[in-house]
Amino acid sequence: MSRIRSRAGTAVLTALALTGAACAGSAVAAPAEAAAAAGCTVDYKVQNQWDSGFTTAVSVTNNGAAVSSWDVTWSYAGNQKVTSGWNANISQSGAAVSAKSLSYNGSLATGASTSFGFNGTYSGTNALPATFKLNGVTCNGATDPTDPTDPTDPTDPTDPTDPTGRVNNPYAGAKVYVNPEWSQKAAAEPGGTKISNQPTGVWLDRIAAINGVNGGMGLRDHLDTALTQKGSGEEVVQLVVYDLPGRDCAALASNGELGPNDIDRYKSEFIDPIATILADPKYAGLRIVTTIEIDSLPNLVTNVSGRPTATPNCDVMKANGNYQKGVGYALDKLGDIPNVYNYIDAGHHGWLGWDDNFGASAELFKTTASGNGAKLSDVHGFIVNTANYSALKETNFTINDSVNGVSVRQSKWVDWNRYTDELTYAQAMRDKLVSLGFDQNLGMLIDTSRNGWGGAARPAGPGVKTSVDTYVEGGRIDRRIHLGNWCNQSGAGLGERPKADPAAGIDAYVWMKPPGESDGSSTAIDNDEGKGFDRMCDPTYTGNPRNNNNLSGALPNAPVSGHWFSAQFQELMKNAYPAL
Repeated sequence: MSRIRSRAGTAVLTALALTGAACAGSAVAAPAEAAAAAGCTVDYKVQNQWDSGFTTAVSVTNNGAAVSSWDVTWSYAGNQKVTSGWNANISQSGAAVSAKSLSYNGSLATGASTSFGFNGTYSGTNALPATFKLNGVTCNGATDPTDPTDPTDPTDPTDPTDPTGRVNNPYAGAKVYVNPEWSQKAAAEPGGTKISNQPTGVWLDRIAAINGVNGGMGLRDHLDTALTQKGSGEEVVQLVVYDLPGRDCAALASNGELGPNDIDRYKSEFIDPIATILADPKYAGLRIVTTIEIDSLPNLVTNVSGRPTATPNCDVMKANGNYQKGVGYALDKLGDIPNVYNYIDAGHHGWLGWDDNFGASAELFKTTASGNGAKLSDVHGFIVNTANYSALKETNFTINDSVNGVSVRQSKWVDWNRYTDELTYAQAMRDKLVSLGFDQNLGMLIDTSRNGWGGAARPAGPGVKTSVDTYVEGGRIDRRIHLGNWCNQSGAGLGERPKADPAAGIDAYVWMKPPGESDGSSTAIDNDEGKGFDRMCDPTYTGNPRNNNNLSGALPNAPVSGHWFSAQFQELMKNAYPAL
């Protein structure tokens, strides 16, 4: 699929009210002389994170009676340790952390907020704390935190602000569906059993996929199997809803079966049957995550007339409005189902991270989610980096670095982008979308299935500072020839394993693109799936304006998109980071 660039954050935990700026943990005991708040809200934001450390900002709002001093406490599920802090006296005992007010900031009136921050270390997973307390009282934003049915408590399944009973993060506390068809292919590969039990997305990329293609599993088959896997716990099923009219107008490898004007067929033959199945009461106990139409809406911003990467097909889709109509219809129909969680595709930092793409895309997401029957409340979140290779975290440089007075933004690799990696982009896009009116608990997903970039080519540290280019080139984790390359990339590796609540504002790292499934064929291959041959999948192709006329970086001998590509699977395992 086309993951094309055209140059032309944070998790909110409702529990109490503190404002801060850092990431890590330290602990302090609650002062006995301070009265307990009747209600509070906490905003815990991991502002920056790298392999072994993080910076966190915490903001606390007091919704109850005024207090003269405060003590905010929480516990970590992992091995996080607070190393330094500010605006609070932070101490830690084991997993328990306490942040006490200082002499100048202890007074907290009703409705007032305060903030503090800290640095910390961790290894493995830096999961967000689940519960906060203000002066010993659990924070939940309610006026009466002892009332389990208080209507402002987002953890209450009877919360009238969300009559569907949806949880804030569907991945929290849940298993995620392992697709047996993908798992079998992965396990058949040498060494594949190391990852064959990982959850991946189920792609509904044509009408026939609803009932199963060539004897394969259909949607009901997957949902029935998910019920078996679920047992007595919670289970997430990840679906990619992907068959818009004129699909993927800026590329050929992932073109679809429906023509540009087939919006009625899209509605009646694709979305309606999916909605009917998902609404079956039999599946009401599953948490169904739908990833809505990757690669569609961003193309209407970056690849239309007036942009250097314009394509006639994208002009057609912008003019007829069928991308917006289709996405709006899907959000409306699927959003009516109480256990469905809609996530819209939001590209990636190497596509929408430039100033003239970022805001315009966010505005388009809002108008699309507000029309054709859709409402902003039909959107549970957004997903970035779907089926792409952008690094999760560039740990060896930041967008604020400079070399000899020259900003990292001016390097050839960054090329004036505002973001260096997917985590910072996802968190910033989330903040922008919330500012435009999307729910403050909006969640983000990041596809980490192929962005690990481990192996021998992974840099051990920053590049030398002889120039901004040597600094960035020597230290960058993403080893693609160019940030605009998107097809079957040579040297890529598996990224972070799927996990819930990995960072502030991020619902989960996911493997939405099943590792081992091709992005497109290296040469033209006849097929009955409507998929064309894109030269960006040809390793001999010398490029176009979308990748500044660089080589494509694609692996040779690739099959049609979505088909099993053993060589790619082996490449991804070899270069996995963290290593297998």
